[in-house]
Amino acid sequence: MAEGMTVLGLISGTSMDGIDVAAARFELDGDLVRLRPLGQMSVPYEDTLRASLEATLPPSPTTAEAVCRLDTAVGQAFAAAADEAIRELAPDAELIVSHGQTIFHWVEDGDVHGSLQIGQPAWISARTGLPVVADLRAADVAAGGHGAPLAGLFDVLLLGDSEGIRASLNLGGISNITVMGGGREPVAYDVGPANALIDAAVGHVTQGSASFDVDGRIAAKGRINKRLLDELLAEPYYSQSPPKTTGKELFNVSYLLNAAARVDEVNAEDLVTTVTALTAVTVAQACRRHDVGEVVAAGGGVHNPTLMGMLSEELGSPIRLIDELGIPSSAKESYFIALIGFLTVHELAGNLPAATGASQAVTMGALLPGRGGFRLPDPGSVQPTHLEVVAQQPA
Repeated sequence: MAEGMTVLGLISGTSMDGIDVAAARFELDGDLVRLRPLGQMSVPYEDTLRASLEATLPPSPTTAEAVCRLDTAVGQAFAAAADEAIRELAPDAELIVSHGQTIFHWVEDGDVHGSLQIGQPAWISARTGLPVVADLRAADVAAGGHGAPLAGLFDVLLLGDSEGIRASLNLGGISNITVMGGGREPVAYDVGPANALIDAAVGHVTQGSASFDVDGRIAAKGRINKRLLDELLAEPYYSQSPPKTTGKELFNVSYLLNAAARVDEVNAEDLVTTVTALTAVTVAQACRRHDVGEVVAAGGGVHNPTLMGMLSEELGSPIRLIDELGIPSSAKESYFIALIGFLTVHELAGNLPAATGASQAVTMGALLPGRGGFRLPDPGSVQPTHLEVVAQQPA
């Protein structure tokens, strides 16, 4: 059995509300990876930084200067979050893995030509002194993949052995699923908007005084506008075959308001209710398309009871949370980011070609060695096929 390693995983998702950090102890044992959760935390972005990030996203114009300034500001925010996590969660951390903040995902005619994550990792290494793995998506894109969804490998290692067909669902800014089990080749892709359009609708109807629908309260008060829902469901992206990925380049407030303008007047609460229903309907359609028997969900959207109720109703069955398997639903992304970096330093692949469309499995990311240098551990002898979550040790 290979020597264990304590790793921090950091990511800020499409919702851009802050930095999620998870600490884990990993061990390789043949084709098995053991993951012992050590704790997680979320560090909100400062309001000015979040506003600057939102202002940089398409369809807004931007400049190289603005992106450069944000690359530094986000890198420094990630460095501060990593430093705090080391002190509070993992004083023995040996490696940091940073996804950074996606600000553009370049898709043309169903192909991905690039994906830009900012948050200069040198700031993290300089502040903590630790080695950092970053720029995680580029190798998959260079191999012909979409660079997403990155969760595919984590999902298959954790859930892929089932006899029935399962879907691992993440409800972040974008909803994505990994479908596996039942003897089928796994498939994973971005389904469509989740919190991205819900947050956009809330920001619009509250004139910026709220950035998300707390506990789904606004959506619970409104009604689904059938004409608007049909207009949104006519989006060609939903009929594309996987592999496919999307983001706020497509699903943003301008997109939503343009759709609303093509139908009858939609009141504020109904707008939020309708885009919440859009997520439920599109996810349920995707699950039915793959004959999914069980859904295991994670991501910030699981804390929206209105969304989860709509989704359960559309699916006709309850939804299982990944928390039952030992991974907190709000921290799944930061744990799989940590796993990818752990695999990288062991010279093992961190992508799942069946999910991303890459031509081959590749080692992901680039390594900054840290203040004292970094000696790579012995390479893994075999690519892992299973992930075991070991119970978190009591504090």
